[in-house]
Amino acid sequence: MQFNQSLKNYNTFGINVNATAFVDITSVDQLKQVIQQNNNKLPLFILSGGSNMLLTKNVDALVLHLNTKGIEVVNEDNDFVWIQAQAGEIWHDFVLNTVDRNLGGLENLSLIPGKVGSSPIQNIGAYGVEIKNTFYSLTALNLETLEIETFLNTDCDFGYRESVFKNKLKDKYIITSVTFKLKKAPHILHTSYGAIQQEMDLMKVSNPTIKDVSNAVIAIRQSKLPDPKEIGNSGSFFKNPVIDKTLYQSLLEKNPDIPHYPVNDLQVKVPAGWLIEQAGLKGYRKGDAGVHTKQALVLVNYGNATGEELINLAKYVQATVLEKFGISILPEVNII
Repeated sequence: MQFNQSLKNYNTFGINVNATAFVDITSVDQLKQVIQQNNNKLPLFILSGGSNMLLTKNVDALVLHLNTKGIEVVNEDNDFVWIQAQAGEIWHDFVLNTVDRNLGGLENLSLIPGKVGSSPIQNIGAYGVEIKNTFYSLTALNLETLEIETFLNTDCDFGYRESVFKNKLKDKYIITSVTFKLKKAPHILHTSYGAIQQEMDLMKVSNPTIKDVSNAVIAIRQSKLPDPKEIGNSGSFFKNPVIDKTLYQSLLEKNPDIPHYPVNDLQVKVPAGWLIEQAGLKGYRKGDAGVHTKQALVLVNYGNATGEELINLAKYVQATVLEKFGISILPEVNII
C-alpha cells in the first residue's frame, strides 16, 4: 500500500492530485483481502483506466487500481463465441484480441481508451455500436457481502452512456470480469456510421473484413483524437444530445448542414462536437485548458491545467452552446 500517492500517471487528463492510500490490485482474492483489512477505515475509490474521469481535488480514500489480467473463451457454439476478459485488461488490447480471433461485434469500438471493467458502467459506444449489443454478462464483487455476483444483459439497465452501475448500484459493486457474445463468420459489419465507409474507400477495401473495419476506426480516431500520452484528455467530454424533432426542424432551417441520427419517431441525436464547433469554440483555449483543435468534443490539458480549470471550461462550452442553439449538452466523463 502506498500513501499520499500521486494519481497524475493514473488518469488520462494528467491531473496531478494525490490519493490518501493506493493499492495495485492483481487478483480478486487480493481485492477482497484489501477491503477486509481496510474495514471501512477509508472510503473506497475504484480506479480503472482513469480515462473517463476528471479529478478536481485530492482523493481522500483508499484507491483500488484494478490491474487484473486474463482473456479466455468460456463457451462456443456453431455461430457464437462467449469470451471473458478480466476487469484490468486494456479495452483496445481486448478488442484487438477478438479481431485477431475473427470474432465480430467489437471492431467498431477499437481504440477507445480505458479498461474492460469500466466498459459496462458507461455502456461505451462508437460508430453506431454500443457494448450492450454484444454484452452477455459480468461478475462483480458485492461490497457489502464480499460475494461475487453475476449480472446478465437485462440486469444492467443499459442506456445511452448509462447503466445500473451509474445509478441504483453506484458504489455498491466492483466489476471483476465481463463476458461478450461475439459472432463467428459470416459477420454483419456496421460501416454506415460516420466516416468508416469513406475511410475504407481510401484504403481501397471493397470486400471488408472485421479487421478492415477495426483498422478504419483506428485511422479515423487517430486522425481526430489526441493521444493521452501526448496531451491530457479523456476522449469525448460531452454526450451527444437527443432532441425532439420539432427543435431539430427549427435548427435545420437556420443550419441546413446540421448532422443528425434518428433515435425514434419523435427524437434525433445531434453531434455535440458539431454544436461546439458551430458555436465557435473549436480550438478555444484558456490557460492550459482547451477545446481540441481537431475535435471540438474533446477537452484537453495542455500541461498544467487543474480539474477546476477544466470544469470551468466545460461550463463555458455548455453555456455557449445553450445560448446559440437552445440545447443542453451534458458531460460524459465522471467529475470527481
